[in-house]
Amino acid sequence: MDTNNLVPGEEVVSLLNEAYERWNDKSFIQDDPISVPHRFVKVQDKEISGFFSAVFSWGNRKTIINKSNELMALLDESPYDFILHHQEKDLKRFEKFTHRTFQATDVLYFIHFLQHHYRHHQSLEEAFLRNKEDGYRQKEALTAFHHYFFSLPFAPQRTKKHISDPAKKATCKRLNMFLRWMVRSDDKGVDFGIWKNIPASGLMIPYDVHVEKTARSLQILTRKQKDWQAVEELTDVLKTMDPTDPVKYDYALFGLSKEKMI
Repeated sequence: MDTNNLVPGEEVVSLLNEAYERWNDKSFIQDDPISVPHRFVKVQDKEISGFFSAVFSWGNRKTIINKSNELMALLDESPYDFILHHQEKDLKRFEKFTHRTFQATDVLYFIHFLQHHYRHHQSLEEAFLRNKEDGYRQKEALTAFHHYFFSLPFAPQRTKKHISDPAKKATCKRLNMFLRWMVRSDDKGVDFGIWKNIPASGLMIPYDVHVEKTARSLQILTRKQKDWQAVEELTDVLKTMDPTDPVKYDYALFGLSKEKMI
C-alpha cells in the first residue's frame, strides 16, 4: 500500500511519540480491560482472561471490566484449571451470564473450544500460528483463527459474530488488541510480551472510534470505510514511524482522543 501521501510530518510524529510515552504507563492499567489479565500470574490464565476481556471490549470500559471480572469469578478465579477440569454440572452457573449480545450460549462454546485447544496445546498462541510456515501475516492469521475457532461440529451460528474475520472486511479491533496485549514487550509493564513467536512488527492497529477520530484529525488516515483496508492503511503509516513496533501508537491515538488535544 502506498502511504507516501500520508507520511506524517515532524510535528505529528513528535505529538504521537509524546502521547505514547504518557499513556504507555502502568497507571493506564487500572481503568482498562487489560487490568483483568494483569490480575493473574499463570500464562494460560492471562491468555484466557485476556481473550474474554478483549472479546467483551465494546462500549463502556468500566462495564467491560466488571463483566470480565464477573466471568472470572464464575471460572473460580482460575480460568485455565476450570477450562481443563470442569464437570458438566459446573456449566449451569453460566446460564444467566450476559454481556450485551454475548450470552450463555456463547460463553459455553468459548469454554468448549478453549478446553479442546488446551488439551492439545500449552498456549493459546498456537491458535494464531496455524499458517506460520509462510511467515506471520496477521490478516491470514486471524482468518485461520476464525476457521479454527469454529471448527467444532456444534459451533453455534450466533456465536460467530463475536470473532471477527478480516476476510469479511472486519476491522477485528478486539482480536488485534488481544494480540497487542500478548505480543508487545517493553519496559513499561502494560502489555505482557508473553508470546514470542509473533513479531511485534507484524501486529495491526486495534481500530476503534477513538483511534479513527485521532488518525483522521492528524490526516494519517484517508479511507472512509471502517474496514480491514483502513486498518492496513493506518498501520502502514504507523510503520513509517516505528517499523518494529507500529501498534505502540495505539496508546497515543487513544490517549489523544481522551485528552481532546486534537
